[in-house]
Amino acid sequence: MHRKRWITGLIAFPILVVVAAAGGPPFYLLVAAAAVLTLYEYNQAVFTTGGNLAARLIPLVGVGLAPLIVWLAFTGNLAAVPLIIAVDLILVSALTLPLFKDDTQAPYLVAKQVLGLAYITVPLAFLVTIRADPKGLQWIMWILCTVFAGDIGAFYTGTYLGRHKLCPWVSPQKTIEGSLGGLAANTLVALVLKMLLLPTLNAGPCIIFALVVGVGGQLGDLFASEFKRSAGIKDSGILLPGHGGLLDRLDALLFAAPLAYLFKITIF
Repeated sequence: MHRKRWITGLIAFPILVVVAAAGGPPFYLLVAAAAVLTLYEYNQAVFTTGGNLAARLIPLVGVGLAPLIVWLAFTGNLAAVPLIIAVDLILVSALTLPLFKDDTQAPYLVAKQVLGLAYITVPLAFLVTIRADPKGLQWIMWILCTVFAGDIGAFYTGTYLGRHKLCPWVSPQKTIEGSLGGLAANTLVALVLKMLLLPTLNAGPCIIFALVVGVGGQLGDLFASEFKRSAGIKDSGILLPGHGGLLDRLDALLFAAPLAYLFKITIF
């Protein structure tokens, strides 16, 4: 398990760095592909298979709109994203009308679909917006490394030192010790990389940034665990050996990215 995690990471991370360094269309395509694949995994977890054509189309509408949302961020039109979410709401609501006759729970399909589009695609769009900044590459690497360091720190601290359960009704394996180890890793990596990538930033706000992003990432992990447990699955997919699916790898980032963007435009 540990070996697979590291092999996958050592292959995937350099690819991510190269594409992030290239920026432009390659970075857009990578993020758009990640949005589509992650949303597909989410749909597989929360939507039951089968049903008539309208029921099958509802999750597909979101998958179709995901690249458009990322494109809006890429072209500097992030402010138009709420409009796309509203259009999505209208479209999928219309699709539930023929379903309601036989299934009064049909409106819940709308809630699950719109949640998925906003939950997965919008945070990834923030990364595209951040990358467009003159120092976007430094910011992207700082954010990603800080978030991923928290994942690694929490995993290994929890594995070897974990004794007290953090939230056992959601994720039985997560511990308080693991959570604290993750936050320590967030902070350490954020401070080290801040000196290398963004030396003009003050250390105090960077520590707060690391802790807020770290807590957000852990909440994202727990939130993803909630609906995976509801669906009766352990992993969202098998795309990344040792990690599971893309959603398993990105769940922390999906909550951390909006917080990081908020810090970037208001604090730093």
